[in-house]
Amino acid sequence: MLSRIKDRYIGNRAFYSTVIAVAVPIMIQSGVTNFVSLLDNVMVGQLGTESMSGVAIVNQLIFVFNLAIFGASSGAGIFGAQFYGNGDVEGFRHTFRFKVLLSFVILVIGLCVLRLGGIDLVSLFLNDTDSGNVALTLSESSGYLGVILLGLIPFTAGQVYSSTLRETGRTVVPMIASVAAVFVNLSGNYILIFGKFGAPQLGVRGAAIATVIARFVECAVIIVWTHTNSHKTPFMQGLYKSMRIPAKLAGQIAVKGAPLLMNEVLWAVGMAVLMQSYSLRGLNAVAALNISSTVSNFFAIVYMAMGSAVAIIVGQLLGASQMEKAQDSARKLIAFSIASCLVVGVLLGLLSPYLPLLYKTPGEVRDLASAFILMSAFFMPLHAFMFSAYFTLRSGGRTFITFLFDSVFLWVVSYPLAFFLSRYTNLYILPLYLIVQLADLIKCAVGYILLKKGIWLRNIVSSGKTGI
Repeated sequence: MLSRIKDRYIGNRAFYSTVIAVAVPIMIQSGVTNFVSLLDNVMVGQLGTESMSGVAIVNQLIFVFNLAIFGASSGAGIFGAQFYGNGDVEGFRHTFRFKVLLSFVILVIGLCVLRLGGIDLVSLFLNDTDSGNVALTLSESSGYLGVILLGLIPFTAGQVYSSTLRETGRTVVPMIASVAAVFVNLSGNYILIFGKFGAPQLGVRGAAIATVIARFVECAVIIVWTHTNSHKTPFMQGLYKSMRIPAKLAGQIAVKGAPLLMNEVLWAVGMAVLMQSYSLRGLNAVAALNISSTVSNFFAIVYMAMGSAVAIIVGQLLGASQMEKAQDSARKLIAFSIASCLVVGVLLGLLSPYLPLLYKTPGEVRDLASAFILMSAFFMPLHAFMFSAYFTLRSGGRTFITFLFDSVFLWVVSYPLAFFLSRYTNLYILPLYLIVQLADLIKCAVGYILLKKGIWLRNIVSSGKTGI
């Protein structure tokens, strides 16, 4: 019995060497980025609850844009990973062009929406009856938003290039770029938020300026390396001589990618409206959730990196038509992700009473944040399974199913539950939040059934080369 379990769920040394080679650079990149976000959040938190809440609300809106770009890259990325596994350089080149064009369109739309209607959207999260200073929170949001929008340009370009490099298994370069950006962001925050070394004390605007500069640095490192190492990135040769994409392939990517793009946008918007429901319990709830999410995201890098590893490793195996190996690898990757997050969850739970002490906020906010962090620790293995299940289904091109699995579930189950409880009951924020999180158990059951059926075991680029 134990031997059978070991064979099914535990890989050999070579397997984990491959996983570590792919996942660890992604983990380091995400870890460094999220660590800086944590320090950035702590620094802004020194300015007060209103400043921190204002920045948190704006970042919730920026999060929608970020995931839209991620979704735009993901659809083409499914084909990119399989083209790379299939040895089709020209097909891989076409997927890159598709990402560039679609991401540019989303960038223009995002800038217009956030520039013209950003403050109105922020206002939806604020209530006149709140005990906090709503006017100050809105003012801080406006100042931060006016600057941070500039960072969307390098973010978009950087994501297009870094996601493409990851599809080839080159995860170290994006990691190095993020590390460089981290030092720029961290030093910029310290200097510009608090006015050190003769610089003006700019508060939340200083945080935004530092983030924008860091985005440009990160983008520059990735793009310069990619174009100056063409022997390692053959798909770059002649890439921009033409932006033409075969109509058939463009149609295939659009069909597969549309559900992913819709999923990312609807999921991000869904998370924003969930936060809006929670915000009806006051600015203290918004501030506490901001602390909790920032802290938890740092620890969540484990299952996020493992999800990316699933997409890369399983996607390449499917592209090479190694179905049995893909199924075995997916099962072991998911098991490894869950086991890792059990350990990380315990660590996060032990630290939950102490991490909120880093913030200059009232005791009620810290106590709430501690409770939210403890809940996140408890649900971490659950999120590890859901995240890995999502990327496994996606690796085989089952994008419509992932759309139903992810964002449709949020809008049909999670959000209506939060909407009803926040508006038609007097339930305190902690049990309200817990009930909404427990609804994900349904999602886990559905994911398990879909994985077991093996409907994701497909090679979607097997019709031949796309070279022209």
